[in-house]
Amino acid sequence: MKYRKLGSSDLEVSEVSFGCMSLSGTEEENVRLLHQALNQGINFFDTADLYDKGKNEETVGKALRQQRDKVILATNVGNQWRPDGSGWDWNPTKAYILEAVDQSLKRLQTDYIDLYQLHGGTIEDPIEETIEAFELLKQQGKIRYYGISSIRPNVIREYVQKSNIVSVMMQYSLLDRRPEEQMLDFLHQHQISVLARGSLAQGLLAGKSPKPYLGHSAETVAKASEALQQQTPSGAKAMETAVQYVLQHKAVATAVLGIRTQEQFTQALAAANGKPLPEEVAQALRNQVPALTYELHR
Repeated sequence: MKYRKLGSSDLEVSEVSFGCMSLSGTEEENVRLLHQALNQGINFFDTADLYDKGKNEETVGKALRQQRDKVILATNVGNQWRPDGSGWDWNPTKAYILEAVDQSLKRLQTDYIDLYQLHGGTIEDPIEETIEAFELLKQQGKIRYYGISSIRPNVIREYVQKSNIVSVMMQYSLLDRRPEEQMLDFLHQHQISVLARGSLAQGLLAGKSPKPYLGHSAETVAKASEALQQQTPSGAKAMETAVQYVLQHKAVATAVLGIRTQEQFTQALAAANGKPLPEEVAQALRNQVPALTYELHR
């Protein structure tokens, strides 16, 4: 397993990490997958208080508490469940964040969170107040570092300018190259790492039947899948090349893959151990898929 530095922090994260949102098996099955991942060198685990109304955090915490010193634990805050459980509302206020972190710490069975992330955000948010909350939590020792999960360039710029974020989680794949327009280079220049999610484009880059995706037609999706097949070494799978495509940019610290089954874990491990993508191969792939750009929130 290879590791990369997370922004300006002192954390070294595995190039492929465990997106815990997908966990849906029995508790025993979920714990087994999490243990296997850690034993094979995956050290970054991403969850959120939103997932399964906190039960996802509980599963992760129970599975990893005995090896806490080997784990880089990330969770998200900002989506507040309604008392009746009918849905959730966006709440990035300082008061809510300071309240929510204690609940996450309890569910995760730990006294600190390595990376605490704002789970979204808009330019209308009380951004300074949100930053105050994260900075206070750092001072209190409840979190080590903080970041945001956002694809909105205008929001990202605000946090880069005003805060000490070490990471931005954003959707990035061969079929969603919007971050390549400006954000990847911008974040790299500021020593802020990208945590790439959606690297397999809902499985469309891992063998699923082509269908329209974002602004791409089903024909373009099929062309992207075919290009990956052509550029994948003998004995490997196209999804490994899809992941390595994301990792080829220096801004990206890790590809966060949703892992639900033993087969998906095996595939994720193969992708992690794949050979880095030469620049000429990455460029050949780009030439086959038109780039999208952000139309909103610029």
